[in-house]
Amino acid sequence: MEKAKKFVEGHLFQNFILAVIVLNAAIMGIQTAQHLPAGVQQMLLLLDTACLWIFIVELLIKLIVYRLPFFRSGWNLFDLTLVTLSLFSEFSFFSIFRIFRIFRALRSLKALKSLRSFRLVSGLKNLRIIVEAIGRSIPGICWSGILLLLVYYIFSIMGTTLFGPQFPDWFGSIGRSFYTLFQVMTLESWSMGISRPVMEVFSWAWLYFVPFVLCTSFLIMNVVVGIVVNAISEVSASQADQAVEEEEPSENAHIQLRRELSNLRKQLAHVEALLDQQEIEKK
Repeated sequence: MEKAKKFVEGHLFQNFILAVIVLNAAIMGIQTAQHLPAGVQQMLLLLDTACLWIFIVELLIKLIVYRLPFFRSGWNLFDLTLVTLSLFSEFSFFSIFRIFRIFRALRSLKALKSLRSFRLVSGLKNLRIIVEAIGRSIPGICWSGILLLLVYYIFSIMGTTLFGPQFPDWFGSIGRSFYTLFQVMTLESWSMGISRPVMEVFSWAWLYFVPFVLCTSFLIMNVVVGIVVNAISEVSASQADQAVEEEEPSENAHIQLRRELSNLRKQLAHVEALLDQQEIEKK
């Protein structure tokens, strides 16, 4: 079992699975092309099915090797979920169950099948670091979102009160003001499309738009970016420490082996000295 675990965690097996994931993603992209020859479609379908079975075999091997600890890894559960959803969309016999009829409906869109491309996240270490960092930064992002929502609410009330009568399509209600401010925050045609037309009626309107853009697009968004970057640094450092801890036992084993070899050499030298002394005494 230890050999099987080393094989599953080895670079050869991991790189093979990664290559299959990339190939499968490319196949699903080609399958979306229109007017493909029937022979090409059939070949792509066979390759796609073969990739799916490779993923199933991979999961079965991991289940056999890791057993219950398999389910303690979030990435293993992530892979299992994607492959299971893809399996439901691939085989029509699952549609005999009422609960799976939705998968049959989505099969024509290949929506569930395309989710297998997300396995690139679990296959590449750097992508896993980013996803784990985003997960860790969710609490900080939520607090930033609350602050952003508060800023939106205040500016929406101001915009509805100040500009609503003259610009009902943009600021006629709190909801419309929210959507208009969202467009302003994304910097999508906010100056020529919204700000300047309002400034033609209210010359001082820049005092409303400029602070909002500074608060949302620059300050709060940079805070969110800073939270994610900090989380990425923490995850990277944590994984580096974990790798060092995993390497330390092997290094200690090498040191212990060297010590034992050194002791054996000393003992051999001592035995040789005794033998030489006995030969001298015999002479």
